[in-house]
Amino acid sequence: MIPIHNLYYLLCYAWNRLPEPGEWQQVAAGGFHRPLELLTQLLLLGTRRLLLKGLPLGYAEREAELTELRGRVLLAPTIGRDLLRRGRAVCAYDELGPDTPFNALLAGALDVLGRTRRLPAPLRQEVRRLRSRFPAEVQAAPFTRPQLRALRRRRLPGAEGFLLNVCELIYRTALPEPDAAGRTRFHDFRRDEGLMAQLFERFVRNFYRLEQRRYRVSSETIGWQAEAERTEDLALLPSMITDTSLEAPDRKIILDTKYYATAFKAHYDRQRLIAPHLYQLYAYLQNQPPVAGRPLEGLLLYPAATHEADLRYTLGGFPVRVVTLDLNQPWPRIAAALLALVA
Repeated sequence: MIPIHNLYYLLCYAWNRLPEPGEWQQVAAGGFHRPLELLTQLLLLGTRRLLLKGLPLGYAEREAELTELRGRVLLAPTIGRDLLRRGRAVCAYDELGPDTPFNALLAGALDVLGRTRRLPAPLRQEVRRLRSRFPAEVQAAPFTRPQLRALRRRRLPGAEGFLLNVCELIYRTALPEPDAAGRTRFHDFRRDEGLMAQLFERFVRNFYRLEQRRYRVSSETIGWQAEAERTEDLALLPSMITDTSLEAPDRKIILDTKYYATAFKAHYDRQRLIAPHLYQLYAYLQNQPPVAGRPLEGLLLYPAATHEADLRYTLGGFPVRVVTLDLNQPWPRIAAALLALVA
């Protein structure tokens, strides 16, 4: 379980955003005990900034009875109400304003949090005060998975994209789900290994993208060094997509992250490295086209939980390192450890 005070950094980097000193000071001062409290504070901070500079505007379709033509005339209701003889018509037109799907979802999320008993009362009051600052024309949308998915397809930029990520985690954490006995439970997303694996992978890749300048950082697709009797059979080979590739003129590192409690697996009475993880990294190295003067190496990175490890091998001529990263230490030491891995 990643401590709350480090979860802030992990989420910022996972969502490709540098942590802000002023924001971190407010987060640290909160003394949060649950991820939901941290996520709510991030939503409050980001929403306040949006309100200060003005909520993003968008066009929404309106329908009204007008004395002047605007947009499209809706013939059926206009004729049905016998409006033409009175010099009126029903028109549909686009109007620029703050009542956008994103702002509506943001309002809906704040409405939910303002009623959530899992938050301390002062934080709920803060949520309700901020919600009251929204323009009256912004109608809160239902805080639901379909609404979140619809906005995700829009690929929102910058601050809006960050807040959408926060809303998605709040949805997974704050909304009660019934258990087998019909009671409600609240989900701590840190226990979701699939989700945390994605966040850990993005955190590591974006940390290197934002915090160093020596390497070009990417996630790349590696083609198999393979032949087949029929060309179409090559398409049946599985894709090889690296978590993180770090490329410099004189060095290349293929880094694979694994969000597991340990880098080892018990085999009879001995501990062994997890074979599929090592095989996968070795396949990446073996199928990477060689570049003269640029040695290739592999790195398997695990979060440290029950065991720490720093193992070095040469496999098939490639240097390979298996190492753990302690996420329960102060953030400056985590950042220094990550930079030291690629120094």
